[in-house]
Amino acid sequence: MLVIGVLAGLATAAVAYFIPWLPDQGAKEAVQIDNVYWVATIICIVIFGIVAGVTIYSVFKFRARPDDEEDGAPIHGHTGLEIFWTAVPTALVTAISVYSGVVLVGNEKVQKNHGVVEVTAQQFAWSFTYPDEGITTGELVVPIGRQVELKMTSKDVIHSFWVPEWRLKQDVVPGVTTRLLVTPNKLGTYDVICTELCGLGHAAMRARARVVEPAEYAKWVQDVKAARAQGGTAQGKELFTSAGCGGCHTLADAGTSGQVGPSLDQALKGKDAAFVRQSIVDPNAVIAQGYQPNVMPQDFGSTLSKAQIDGLVEYLLKATGGGG
Repeated sequence: MLVIGVLAGLATAAVAYFIPWLPDQGAKEAVQIDNVYWVATIICIVIFGIVAGVTIYSVFKFRARPDDEEDGAPIHGHTGLEIFWTAVPTALVTAISVYSGVVLVGNEKVQKNHGVVEVTAQQFAWSFTYPDEGITTGELVVPIGRQVELKMTSKDVIHSFWVPEWRLKQDVVPGVTTRLLVTPNKLGTYDVICTELCGLGHAAMRARARVVEPAEYAKWVQDVKAARAQGGTAQGKELFTSAGCGGCHTLADAGTSGQVGPSLDQALKGKDAAFVRQSIVDPNAVIAQGYQPNVMPQDFGSTLSKAQIDGLVEYLLKATGGGG
């Protein structure tokens, strides 16, 4: 009976392990996190297999016969077996806890010369500030192989930062600075996802994380600074991205497809600068049909400078064919 249970558990664990359930690993920390996951998962599967196997065996082996009208023999119990099935789970849970703690401590070791990115969450967008470079963007760009410390805070409600390929997840809380340490080790573009229900646009609260070569990262920083220095539409386009507007609005020129708010290609077509400016600083003044008030942040008038708003208005008019 025990042999059947063990074989069933091992077979089930093997099937589960060799199916690629998880996305590719994109960070150094993901390796150890996956190891913890599989250790815990395989232990659970094996135990389930043993219990299920023994149960199925017992159902057929010890079932009551049609002509058996007597009760089974009274059984007091088996002290040794009870000690065994109490001690083994205790040992397994303790082992998982210790192993998880070791991995957690290892992943939180800060390396020398690590980078810092300040992550800001707000309904329903992410923005990323690079204090060493003096820039803010709407996408997270990091060089491969370098540890990055993400210092995160929220402007409104609780959000949660998650990049599936990095396996790291952390709540982003208003009034508190939380952090993550990640060492990307695979080039590519990944989704930054909010995994904390944060309001109407929660499902659309996504950004892009790019892992690039160090030389490409340096060029990207210079390009962002150059666009900001040019002002006007160049600055407006960069600001449209960094302020997270694309997370809620569709705009063909910027390549965004957000659907929380109206499509700007349609809503701003033929509108003048005054209307666009009012829509930015006082979004509840005119609510597009089919949409709700109090969804778009109402503090852009104070968080953005006049020059930034001017550049954003100029860009949106040019991108949507507005006039005046």
